[in-house]
Amino acid sequence: MVAVALSSRRWGSPGTLPPVLLVHATGETSADWTRVATDLARDRLVVAVDLRGHGASPRPGSYALTELAEDLEAVAAGLAAEHGRPADVVGHSLGGLVACLLAARRADLVGRLVLEDVPVPHPREPRPPSRPDGDLDVDWDAVLEVRAQIDDPDPDWPRVVASVTAPTLVVWGGPESPMPPEHVAEMAATVADGRLVRIDAGHLVHARQPAAFTAAVRGFLAAAD
Repeated sequence: MVAVALSSRRWGSPGTLPPVLLVHATGETSADWTRVATDLARDRLVVAVDLRGHGASPRPGSYALTELAEDLEAVAAGLAAEHGRPADVVGHSLGGLVACLLAARRADLVGRLVLEDVPVPHPREPRPPSRPDGDLDVDWDAVLEVRAQIDDPDPDWPRVVASVTAPTLVVWGGPESPMPPEHVAEMAATVADGRLVRIDAGHLVHARQPAAFTAAVRGFLAAAD
């Protein structure tokens, strides 16, 4: 596997607190984090990436979750070298799974981990998405390949999750979320140091309840500051 150089956006300035690395969901881009990033950047550097196949990042035509994690590892390694400490990582949906893979393979690059509406993957009935009309900010092949890996996940996922040692906050979107609550709770229970919080907002917690989401993230990250 060859990592691709990810496009990213930055808010704020380096300070005494660890940087925050934000990772978006399938079909989204770094711009999806603008409101949350602006708030978090009041006292730390915030970096949001475009995953491969999304936004301004390259579209290499290959979208294995392990490849996405390898790309993210390069960004996290750069932040750790730049600031002398690991970044705190926040991932939404797909971004949370990619962040889990990163935390499992490179514990030295993840300080604290926030997973927004991210369950432990289990097999589910495939529901191929319909491509929207017009130009997209995503390679549609990336959407299809990622969805296939989530519908029929690697059976090693429980072991991967159990190997995550970073303190982890799992944010569940409540009963409006399409994610099975038992699988989201499993995520919090399976990581080595996990806790679960509910914010009733459906799957798009940070978009529909940005103040509550950011407050939860800030409180969790502050526990280590």
